[in-house]
Amino acid sequence: MSETETEAGTSVAYGSEPEGFIEPVSMEDDPTELFVGDHGVLDADVRRVLVQLLRRRFITAERNPRQWRTLLDHQAVIESRLHDLFVRLVVDHDRGIAYKRQVRSEELDVPVLLKDDAYSRAETLVLVHLRTVFQRERGAGESSARVDADELEQTVLTYFDVASGDASARREIRRAVDRLAREGLIEEESEDRFRITPLVEIVLSVEKLAELKEWLRESAGRAARPPAAERVETNTVPSALGGDRVGLDTPPPSGSGGSTSDDDSDDAEEIEE
Repeated sequence: MSETETEAGTSVAYGSEPEGFIEPVSMEDDPTELFVGDHGVLDADVRRVLVQLLRRRFITAERNPRQWRTLLDHQAVIESRLHDLFVRLVVDHDRGIAYKRQVRSEELDVPVLLKDDAYSRAETLVLVHLRTVFQRERGAGESSARVDADELEQTVLTYFDVASGDASARREIRRAVDRLAREGLIEEESEDRFRITPLVEIVLSVEKLAELKEWLRESAGRAARPPAAERVETNTVPSALGGDRVGLDTPPPSGSGGSTSDDDSDDAEEIEE
C-alpha cells in the first residue's frame, strides 16, 4: 500500500486520514442515541422544542427564552418535521410568538392533526372585550394592556339577556376567563387583575373583531350565537389513548381547547384564528 507524508513528517496509508482528524458532518448525519433503539437525528433540545410546539398552543420569547433561541437556531429542521405532519410553523418575530397551523388543501388529501374547536358565546364575548381593550391601549401608546375581572364581568354581562345578578351567567363568564387564561391570552398579575398578552391579536384579527362587534350590535339584548366563522384551532393533538387531547401536563377540561399547564418558565424547564 502506498503512503503519503503529513506536515508533521509521519507517513500514513494512502486513503486514510491522520489520527485525530474528524470530517465535519451535518447534525442530521451525526445522530446521538438518547435512548435504547433511538433512530432520531435531532439534538435533545431541538426535540424538546418540537414536542412543546405540538403540545402547546404557542412558544413565546418572553416566557420561554431558551426554547425561543433553540427554535430560531434550528427553525428550518423544525419546520421540516412539522411539514411532515402537514402542520405549518408560524414565527411572529415582532410579537415574539411561535405557533402552528393545520395545512389545509383542496387539491391534496391532508389528514387533520390539529383540531378545531368553537369558542362558546361567553368566551367569544370575553375575547372581544379583551381584544378591544388591547387595541385601545396600544393605540394610546401603552406598552401593555390590563383589565380587571370585575370590569370584564360587568361588560360581558350587558350582552346576556339576564339580570345583572344572575349567578349562572357569572359562572359562565368566569369559566370563559379561566379558559382564555389557560390558553395564554391573559395572565393574572394580581388578584382579579389580568395582563392581556399579544396572543389576542393572533387569535382575533382586526377584521374578525369588526365582524364580531357587528354581530354584537345586531344581537344586543338577546342570546344569539357567534358567527359560524368564529372558530379557533386549538393546537392540540390526539393522544395515543382514546383520542384524548393532550395539554401541557394534563388533558384540558371537557370542551376546552387549550393547554392546561402553567409550566412555561424557561430555566426551570423551561392559533388558528
